[in-house]
Amino acid sequence: MIGDSSPLHGLRVLEIGHFVAAPFATRLMADLGADVIKIEPLTGDPVRQWGDQIDGKSLWWSLHGRNKRSVACNLKDPRVRDLILRLVRECDAVVENFRPGQLVKLGLGPDVLRRERPDLIIAHISGYGQTGPYRDRAAFGVIGEAIGGLRHLTDQPPGVSDLPPVRVGVSIGDSLAGLYAAFGLVSALWQRDRSGGDGRPRTIDIALTESVLSLMEGMLPEYGKLGKIRQPTGGGIATAAPTNAYPSADGGFVLIAANSEPLFAKLMHLIGRADLVGVPRFTGNQKRVEHSGELDQLIANWSRQHDRETLIGLLNEADIPSSLVYTAADIAADPQYRDRGMVIDVHDEQFDGSILHPGVVPRCGAEPAAIRWAGPAIGAHTDEVLQGLLAMSGEEISELRVQGAIS
Repeated sequence: MIGDSSPLHGLRVLEIGHFVAAPFATRLMADLGADVIKIEPLTGDPVRQWGDQIDGKSLWWSLHGRNKRSVACNLKDPRVRDLILRLVRECDAVVENFRPGQLVKLGLGPDVLRRERPDLIIAHISGYGQTGPYRDRAAFGVIGEAIGGLRHLTDQPPGVSDLPPVRVGVSIGDSLAGLYAAFGLVSALWQRDRSGGDGRPRTIDIALTESVLSLMEGMLPEYGKLGKIRQPTGGGIATAAPTNAYPSADGGFVLIAANSEPLFAKLMHLIGRADLVGVPRFTGNQKRVEHSGELDQLIANWSRQHDRETLIGLLNEADIPSSLVYTAADIAADPQYRDRGMVIDVHDEQFDGSILHPGVVPRCGAEPAAIRWAGPAIGAHTDEVLQGLLAMSGEEISELRVQGAIS
C-alpha cells in the first residue's frame, strides 16, 4: 500500500483530531508515507462540511483527508475506548487537538495511552498550549493569528484605511501549528529510535499562538531594544525596497522585488531612470527603505504604462524577480507547477473522476511523491483497520456497528 522508498514508510500515526491543525500535521506525514489512521466521529470530521460541495461531499476533504485511513466511531462509547487503546499498541505516535484535558475526560490521557505503548510519542495541539493561564481558553486559528502578532501586520499602513486588518486568506495559524507538530513528531521519533536512541516516550506541546509568533521575524527584538512596535506596510516590506505590488495598465498588479544593488540598477535602467543609480538616497537597502514611498511612485508610474503580460516579459528579460498575483486558475495552468507535479489530477471515488490537488511538499528524491488516495468516505477503512491490526472477526465488527459504536 505504501512504497518502501517513502521517507516515513513503516511509521504508524493515530490521529484523534478534528478541523485543521492536527489533520494538517498528519496529512503531511501521510504524504511522506506514514500510515495514518484517522479517528472520526460517526458523522465525520466537521471539516467535511466546509467549503464548496458536490452532492453533499466536500471538495476540501478530498485534500484534507488524503492518504489517511478513516475509522469512524463514537469516542464516548467505553467499547470504543478499548479499541483505541488496542490501536495505540500498534502505533508510534498519537496526534490530537482537543482542548487541554479533553482526552483525559474520555479516559484516553497520556498515562493511559502509555500503559499500552510505553514509548509512545504524543503531540498535543491547542490554542495556547497545555500550560499557562490561557490554557483552557477557546481558540481557533484566527485567534492564534491575532495573538501571535500576524493579524496586526496584515493591513495597510496606519492611516490609510479604516477597515479592519485583513485575514491572510487561509487557515494559516492552524496550518503552521500542524507543520510544527509534524516537525516535532519526526524529531521526537528520531531521538527515540535512532541508533543509540533512548527508546523513551516524549510529549510535543504545540500552541497555535506560539506557532504564529515564531514567524514574526525581528518584531520582538526591535520592541525589546528600541521600543519600536512594528507596523503594517500594505504590499511592501518594512525591511527591503523596492519590493511591492505595482499597478498595470489592465487593472491588475505585478509583484516586483529589486532590493539588492544589482537588481535595483537593472530596474532603474528598465524604467528609464538610470540616473538614480548611485544617488545617495537610493544607495544601500536602508536608504531605499527610508525613501520607499518615492521609489514606489516612480515604479508605479512606469508599470501603469504596460499590461501585466508585457510587464512580466520585460522584467523576466531583465532578470528581475517578478510575478503576477496568481489566482487558482493561474496556478492550475502554470507549467512550472505542472512540470514538478505540484498541480496534479487525483482520482477520487467520491466524485467519480479526478480532482485537482497540490502535490507533496517536500519533494524527496527525483520524482514527486504519488497521492495514494483522496480523502476517503467516513469510516471507509474501519473494517480494514480493525481486522488487519486488531484481528477482530467480522462478527465482532458487525456487532459493534449494530450497537452504534462504529460505522
